[in-house]
Amino acid sequence: MDVVVVGAGFAGMYMVHKAREAGLSVHAFEAGSGVGGTWYWNRYPGARCDVESLQYSYEFSEELQQEWNWTERYAGQPEILSYANHVADRFDLRTDITFNTRITTAHFDEDAQVWRVATDGGHDIEARYLVLATGCLSSANTPKIPGLESFAGPTYHTGKWPHEGVDFAGKRVGVIGTGSSGIQAIPHIAAEAGHLTVFQRTANYSVPARNGALDPDEVAKVKANYPEIRATNAMEGSAFKTALPRGEGSVLEVDDAERHADFERRWEHGGFVFLQGFIDTMLSEEANRYAADFARSKIREVVSDPATAEILSPKQLIGCKRLCLDTEYFETYNRPNVDLVDIAANPIAEITPQGVQTDEFYELDVLVLATGFDAMTGSITRIDIRGRDGQTIADAWSAGPKNYLGLGVEGFPNMFTITGPGSPSVLTNMLVSIQQHVDWIARCITDLDADGVTTIEPTNEAQTEWVTHVNSIADVTLYPSCNSWYLGANVPGKTRVFMPLIGYPDYVERCDAVAADGYAGFALTS
Repeated sequence: MDVVVVGAGFAGMYMVHKAREAGLSVHAFEAGSGVGGTWYWNRYPGARCDVESLQYSYEFSEELQQEWNWTERYAGQPEILSYANHVADRFDLRTDITFNTRITTAHFDEDAQVWRVATDGGHDIEARYLVLATGCLSSANTPKIPGLESFAGPTYHTGKWPHEGVDFAGKRVGVIGTGSSGIQAIPHIAAEAGHLTVFQRTANYSVPARNGALDPDEVAKVKANYPEIRATNAMEGSAFKTALPRGEGSVLEVDDAERHADFERRWEHGGFVFLQGFIDTMLSEEANRYAADFARSKIREVVSDPATAEILSPKQLIGCKRLCLDTEYFETYNRPNVDLVDIAANPIAEITPQGVQTDEFYELDVLVLATGFDAMTGSITRIDIRGRDGQTIADAWSAGPKNYLGLGVEGFPNMFTITGPGSPSVLTNMLVSIQQHVDWIARCITDLDADGVTTIEPTNEAQTEWVTHVNSIADVTLYPSCNSWYLGANVPGKTRVFMPLIGYPDYVERCDAVAADGYAGFALTS
């Protein structure tokens, strides 16, 4: 093979398509039985994208953009998975994908200058290039709670949800975790379960999504102007543009009435626009406090019981953890069949065959773990990847992920990561970032082949400079101020390093400049 791809989510599918287009032999391996990546695995009730569907789509094919019709403002998991399958069918991608197969080892042969890859299905592959399309949120994080494996009832993780669904009718259900997946799933589980107990360690901010059916006229308008819309989106820091314009003033320079009116307007509109009314919300703690106070006031308005509202009110700054979007999440705690347990104040001591023990005992029939992911690095470091001198990627990243442009790692020649740490990835519309990375990788391989280059890898100097650059930008903002999965803080023992790069347009400009300058910052050998 010229290229072996790990994963068949949106990144892996496009990599297969783009490699073919470049005349490269390519094959992808996928652990699941179908395409879709995170949308294949995360089938929990309420799973939904937080980027508006008319923007959360590929743009490499105008015909694809015109023929596919989204039905909701924020597409749900079933619709997104249908879209992924449509793309796979339309471009005949499955012929170059092997499903139900995990890559177990990938070792770089320094003498032959190729990657030797093996799978749990008995495949032995020799490839010039290894492309990791493993996804940022694809490695489920299961907490190490004493007695977890002893629970007698079924236990489900939101990131590994059964394809056949789960029947909660009349059951006593416990949900551990109130991040994005918990916030999406809890209202649906509560509506079905006999009783739901939510175990919350950290309260999270959530803004109403205001989801609904798409207006056909709006869809037609977007489709008629996709080139202009995509170009405008690419100039946004998050690679997508919201319906309400970003504010250009400081929250500190307006009076209470104007400030409140802007927050209210954005809250009612729904979505990420809430934090975009003022330029300093994510730069100044003083400015951030106004937005956080407003969001907490909304929780108190909705939740009937003051004590429950207080537990649900986050203490950290707003936005330093990924802002969640919801549909009647806080309203769920007004239901008579829902209880909230603050496990920050009363930690889980153990899980027994019958339930969960804190300072009280909660008898349960079903346990749901909404405990998130080993984000951005987990799916990479869990593979036995070895570069020069047998160094493993896990060892190379033991003090935090180090790379150049979020694309390559020193000591691992001809290995590329798609939307990994060190790139804008999770702080953007992922579909846009995926396409930018894949296009760059395909261009790189084509350029190297034309110039007779055999291997490419970052220099130590360029990699060190890039890691410093990523963190120096983050340090200007409030993002590193709280323990989030952006820092790996949700995984015990994981080194705290801010992983994504803030700012999409500047990043693209840098990547293009590097390529135009003969791949400056990379060591090339012939």
